[in-house]
Amino acid sequence: MDLDHQRVVDWADDHIVERPGKVMLAFFVVTAVFMVGLGNVSTEAGTQQFAEDIPAQEALDKVNDEFSSSFGEDTGSTQLIQRDQNVLSKQSMLNMLRLQQKLSERPEMRVSSTSSAASVVAQTIDPNATTLDQQITTLERATQTDVRQAVRQNADNPAFTGTLSNDFNEEDASASATIGVVQHTLPAGLSGSSAGQSGSSPLTPIQTQAQRIAATSGGDITVFGSGIISQEFSTVTTDSLLIVTPAAVLLIVMFLVIAYRDLVDLLLGAFALAMAVIWTFGFLGLAGIPFNQIMIAVPPLLLAVGIDFGIHAVNRYREDRETGLGIDEAMRVATDQLLVAFFIVTGTTVIGFLSNLASDLAPIRDFGVVAGVGITFTFLIFGVFLPAAKVWIDHKRERYPIPTFSESPLGQEGSALGDVLSVGVGIADKAPVVFLVATLLLSAGAGAYATGVDTSFSQEDFLPPEEVPAYLQALPEPFAPSDYSVVSQLNFLEDKFTSTQGGSVTIYVEGRMENDAALEEVYRAGENPPDSFVSEDRRAESESIVTVIQSLAEQDEEFAALVERNDADDNGVPDDNLGEIYDYLESSPMSSQASQYLAEDHRSTRVVYTVSADASDREATNDARHVASKFRGNYDAIATGSTIVFLEVSDLIFTSAVTSLALALGGTVVFLVFIYWLLEDLPSIAIANLVPIVASVAFVAATMRLLGISFNAFTATILSLTIGLGIDYSVHVVHRFIDERKETDVMTALRRTVVGTGGALMGSMFTTAFGIGVLVLSVLSVLGQFGVLTAISIVYSFVTSLVVLPPALVIWDRFANDDPNEPMGGGRDSPPDSDSPMNATADGELL
Repeated sequence: MDLDHQRVVDWADDHIVERPGKVMLAFFVVTAVFMVGLGNVSTEAGTQQFAEDIPAQEALDKVNDEFSSSFGEDTGSTQLIQRDQNVLSKQSMLNMLRLQQKLSERPEMRVSSTSSAASVVAQTIDPNATTLDQQITTLERATQTDVRQAVRQNADNPAFTGTLSNDFNEEDASASATIGVVQHTLPAGLSGSSAGQSGSSPLTPIQTQAQRIAATSGGDITVFGSGIISQEFSTVTTDSLLIVTPAAVLLIVMFLVIAYRDLVDLLLGAFALAMAVIWTFGFLGLAGIPFNQIMIAVPPLLLAVGIDFGIHAVNRYREDRETGLGIDEAMRVATDQLLVAFFIVTGTTVIGFLSNLASDLAPIRDFGVVAGVGITFTFLIFGVFLPAAKVWIDHKRERYPIPTFSESPLGQEGSALGDVLSVGVGIADKAPVVFLVATLLLSAGAGAYATGVDTSFSQEDFLPPEEVPAYLQALPEPFAPSDYSVVSQLNFLEDKFTSTQGGSVTIYVEGRMENDAALEEVYRAGENPPDSFVSEDRRAESESIVTVIQSLAEQDEEFAALVERNDADDNGVPDDNLGEIYDYLESSPMSSQASQYLAEDHRSTRVVYTVSADASDREATNDARHVASKFRGNYDAIATGSTIVFLEVSDLIFTSAVTSLALALGGTVVFLVFIYWLLEDLPSIAIANLVPIVASVAFVAATMRLLGISFNAFTATILSLTIGLGIDYSVHVVHRFIDERKETDVMTALRRTVVGTGGALMGSMFTTAFGIGVLVLSVLSVLGQFGVLTAISIVYSFVTSLVVLPPALVIWDRFANDDPNEPMGGGRDSPPDSDSPMNATADGELL
């Protein structure tokens, strides 16, 4: 079936050629509309955006909401990290207390309380020193001997040793680092507990001000907290755009100068690229889709496809002008062919990007939508606006002295470039079957090797590196990146405070906690714990409402008697009258501790289990889920915590990569088979079209493993993206080959195809590979990895389209056509089946 699509193409041709001014005006009006949307673009950064709708994250959100103060204000905290030869020396502790006092005296700091090792030491020396003023005075009057004795007295006090680094020495009363904590009150609903992950935090201005205060205070004390992390999440995105965008523009302009070799065409192409970016980001604002860190890759992707379309449009138009056609006739012939090719490319590229809609991760879905819409906009701008503008300008050139530098196409038969581009044709002529079989075997081997690619997801993926490369630091303002500290602080904390300790996992339990069996369920879940849990006497080390009850019972005889009266099996866990137990607990001095593990409405609880330091994240997660499964009856339990959430996101990233690849590949097959059947009555050529893409995907995945690059929040889209961008090259070759094959024998058609189209493809490959490759200059290393992989996928797609595709087309031709030495049916020697302008003007042309 050969669809008469020419009617639609002719309608577009008529508007492009006969009414170019009106076409341009319409596009300008739409651009103005989208420019309004630019002001509405919001940003989103960090890890929280990836955890939306994940069960473990939903449970963690409930934990943060339910097990905190029930008063009208929320709380947030700031860490004061102190480094010194000995932070337990008298002078170092005075420095800590004085900074705490300065922060407490500032109303804008909203300080509700402070704590530190220095406060503990001061109160040990003088139990009546309850205020910071009194503690400072106490330490000022104390001797070094008094200080050492106070430190030794607290050697077994977790509230003291928990704030000290792992190198704490009781005998010498020394440690190299300590952490002080400042608690802040915040307006209700603005808790900073999750800040730093969503990209904005009410603690950011507080902690930024605290940094300035600390910088003017004595001692090496650094302010750290969720507000600082949040700030760097946003700053690194801005810094990356400031570096990457100018570099991409510079490289792209340089290659466009080579490709166009004409100032007017260069400016026209650049203006069209800018228009594509404005439309896409205007859509972002109008649709209310937030700009996340993955979308830093969207502008380079639009530039990649836009450059390809622009070079093909101008180059094909120049080819037709070389045959002696006038402006209107040449553009009509060029758009007659390219609109169909652009449509096929756009369809397959959009399928590749929209395959990411299958992801369970919202930022990846948003990326797929925005990239797909952007590519559609690019098709309209470069398929309609640019040809119309080119016609309009060239007509003006005939009337006015507008300079023309070069109008010759890239790649001509007999040129050195043409010989290089024809390598694949030589292989197709000599041994197409042997070469294709070898390529498929090599691709299968690469695919098998690629199954070992790792998957990762961590907060550090969204933060700048600990040390910014020297070449970025040397950049002048405003391109020089900011001074970053978060990763170095995180590494310092991990090294100094947690290297010998394990982590923890949380089990969130929903159910009526006043039921008689409620606490027994919590207690029973800790029996015979899995290997990754820290345990003693075959019980898991944990903190829960049960441990709070047991602690109060040890201190309060009346409460102990109450527990004993309601403990049916005499195991220290009450079974009856739990409402009365909770009422007593909530009116006791331990009420604040109880609120951390029992919800105010008594309908949920949480249990925190300690995990051994040598347990992997997957082991801890699997074991936590096993423990959660022990809860029975009317209790729903789910394992949560940052470790579990991040592992779930990591698993979803891998699932997204595989699913989007399958959907992109399957959708592309269906689309190409359908479109080639509809337009050319040649559905089988879609198989040949896919051969270079399959090879490219396999090689890209294998390269990931070879370079040690894992699937992460940024690279999860790379395989579907390889299909989306890579199909561009092979579609242009196949579509041109079909046109040429209708006019001549198979080898001549191939040679004309790779020389004519190959020149434009090479220009596109260089500009897009380097244009996207500049992402390696990003401050975010994972974004650099994405840029490198995307550039590699473009190079692979170009090479396979000119080397692997010709043999595949020769083999296809053997099955699809009767005689390789005669034109294919419907060609020059066949009766025309349409009265299109193509049949009237193409005779004798090199298309």
